[in-house]
Amino acid sequence: MAAEISGPDLLSVVVLLGAGVVAVPLFKRLGLGSVLGYLAAGLVIGPFGLKFFSDPQTILHVAELGVVMFLFLIGLEMQPSRLWGLRKSIFGLGALQVGVCALLLTGLGIATGFPVAQSFVAGAGFVLTSTAIVMQLLEERGEIATPQGQRMVSILLFEDLTIVPLLALVAFLAPMSAETAGGLRWTNIGIGIGAIAGLILAGKYLLNPLFRFLAQSRAREVMTAAALLVVLGAALIMQFSGLSMAMGAFLAGVLLSESTFRHQLEADIEPFRGILLGLFFLAVGMSLDLSVVAANWKMVLFYVVAFKLVKGAGIYIVARLLRSSNREALERAVIMAQGGEFAFVLYAAATAVGILDGEANAILTAIIIFSMVLTPLLLVALRYLMPEEKQDLQEVDIAEGLTGNALIIGFGRFGQISCQPLLIRGVDISIIDNDVEMIQAASQFGFKVYYGDGTRLDILHAAGAGRAQAVLICVDKAETILTIANLIKAEFPMVQIYARAYDRGNTIELIKLGVDFQMRETFESALIFGENTLVGLGVDRQEAADITADVRRRDAERLDLQLAGGIRAGADLMRGNAPVPGPLIKPRQTGRALNEETASVLPAAQNADAN
Repeated sequence: MAAEISGPDLLSVVVLLGAGVVAVPLFKRLGLGSVLGYLAAGLVIGPFGLKFFSDPQTILHVAELGVVMFLFLIGLEMQPSRLWGLRKSIFGLGALQVGVCALLLTGLGIATGFPVAQSFVAGAGFVLTSTAIVMQLLEERGEIATPQGQRMVSILLFEDLTIVPLLALVAFLAPMSAETAGGLRWTNIGIGIGAIAGLILAGKYLLNPLFRFLAQSRAREVMTAAALLVVLGAALIMQFSGLSMAMGAFLAGVLLSESTFRHQLEADIEPFRGILLGLFFLAVGMSLDLSVVAANWKMVLFYVVAFKLVKGAGIYIVARLLRSSNREALERAVIMAQGGEFAFVLYAAATAVGILDGEANAILTAIIIFSMVLTPLLLVALRYLMPEEKQDLQEVDIAEGLTGNALIIGFGRFGQISCQPLLIRGVDISIIDNDVEMIQAASQFGFKVYYGDGTRLDILHAAGAGRAQAVLICVDKAETILTIANLIKAEFPMVQIYARAYDRGNTIELIKLGVDFQMRETFESALIFGENTLVGLGVDRQEAADITADVRRRDAERLDLQLAGGIRAGADLMRGNAPVPGPLIKPRQTGRALNEETASVLPAAQNADAN
């Protein structure tokens, strides 16, 4: 009997895990991201696919749990102090874009014949961009830390915060969508506001004492259970007060984000993050009603195109009003003109309170999913249609006819420090870089840096590489370092090459190329860091210096072995943290016997060690 009861549940778990394991790597390989992989997997195994899951209530419960935990994890990362540091970008640019796009999309819904409440919910859901997809695209393009990337990240943060008031607004709009509505139920509104205020007060004054008390038990599983209790308890309070469970979970996460036990909680919950998010997306994919989509395919197609065009136009207008370049505005419009994960949360809440019916929810869910699928494809198309953007060089000088004795290529952190001994000695140096912002910033500190791309042979000629005694390659990418070194070695064989190396593999390639000197960018600083740590731990300064010198010697020996035998050669010269017999530093004197018996044994032992 027990087997009969537990069997189907175990099968469901296996199917869910198997679908994610198969679909996600496949979609990531195709460049479509893990989110779309989970959605597709859910569609395949759901009631409108292979029918492993056929009970809509089961799917709903899975989705609710996924939403609750998803919003808790988002809230846990939303420390008020962190949000305050980005307040101008988040609450300025983010609020303006969200507001403009929400108005435009709501107007589109009203113009095509839908009620105000439904038009607002549909438009507001599409305003909330997919954080998972945008962050993945920015990471793949290496633009998260750029000014353009930071602006998009700030907008995403504001959109993540917007879901909380939107969920509350959906609950308050519910009476307006009913045919017999005679106005807002002020009693329910008061209960909801009171529940939120009570939750905030409890979080501020009770959470830290609670977790401090539990921490004294030194039982890690108790801390994890307490975190889940707070999350689900907050969600339950919100549900009883007529608001969304997801909003309660989000508030609980925000309250815990400033707790002194936040890092402990994050470490406990982190392993479940991906599974819970995947569970949520799988449930969303299972809820996509293909029969409704097939019956309304013209409507789905129209609103996918219309929503993307209208939202993209709003994003472009806001970007241009705030003086972004045409290319940046277009790229932001293409990347962010899509719906996202929070739209599913919003539509589910609107369906639960009666603003949307099941068919409208299915249609809107399909619109969001198709908009997400199209985004990577449209971005590829934009790259082909838009010419490569040229940098504005009006305020910088292009490298031409330079005559310095030393040419420095790349003026980041490494190049700025490397030039100081040369300048103090009075060496005549020329500096080139291909980052206009870096050139302009350097000029404010008394440096004359010329614009030039060191990977181009004509630029190297113009920068005086052939006339210089030495060229210092100080760029930060391994492949760029090798490209420049190869060009100089082939075109200017008599010039000395001093190269910054990215890592050990890059060092080996540079040595084989024949550069005059190479230095791993973090090697010496890391050695000095370790040496001073030894001194701080009580080791004699001379002994610490001897140990550091021994590490240098071992590293040089290992590098020689690797040049001949490959990257894995000389591993025995490194010291790991596993117990290894023998001293780290070789004895300064060979062992000597103290009696005749030892004298007969010692030579044999030394010969064995040598072999």
